[in-house]
Amino acid sequence: MPFGNTEVNRCPRCNQAVFHAEAIPAAGSQWHKTCYRCGLCKKALEPMTMAAHEGNIYCKQCYGRKFGIRGVGFGVGAGALAMDTGDRFGNTESLSNKPNYAAPPGAAAGGKAAGNTEA
Repeated sequence: MPFGNTEVNRCPRCNQAVFHAEAIPAAGSQWHKTCYRCGLCKKALEPMTMAAHEGNIYCKQCYGRKFGIRGVGFGVGAGALAMDTGDRFGNTESLSNKPNYAAPPGAAAGGKAAGNTEA
């Protein structure tokens, strides 16, 4: 049997061929060792410090800034409050903490029930 060229894996970051000796599997793809870096801060990653989102890889800190929970009451203490939108890291997909569902029936626009007449 002749040896044929099988499917070549390409690195998602640089789009170059990735050979077995230099491949790091992550986020469903094969990455070069030099391309296995955070998509925002460019910090070198390790398997325990990597988080994947839609085929991209991030360090845990940048992943939390870009896709983490925002608002009051999440985490423990003031140090866990994440109001940073990540603008300096190129984040343009900031999520709002406002609900996107319709108000339940009988709820007034002011937040009080329609039949409530407390003084």
